[in-house]
Amino acid sequence: MSHPQSYEILLFPEPEEPVPEAPAPGTAIRSAVVAATGDTGASGYPRYTGNGMEADIDPASHTVEALLVDGAELDVGLTARIADRIRGTEQREAGAERTDPGQAGTDS
Repeated sequence: MSHPQSYEILLFPEPEEPVPEAPAPGTAIRSAVVAATGDTGASGYPRYTGNGMEADIDPASHTVEALLVDGAELDVGLTARIADRIRGTEQREAGAERTDPGQAGTDS
């Protein structure tokens, strides 16, 4: 099976408890384009690195299965998602809601 050669990973803040008056989360606080290394990570999925991030990504579901940011595990309260398209390849709509399964929790 052929795997994508790169992904854009977006980090979003996710509050522990929803606040009814607060706007829905949707602004990434950090992003990085990661490229395939040809290795398999400890999770068993292909490894991607770049711009301070190292991720194991399931190419079938486009889910981040494991992630290091600047050499550390993802902070509690942050969620990693795969962007719909890499910037420059195809313009993404600003603030568009995602409905695909490209989310990962903080327990990776």
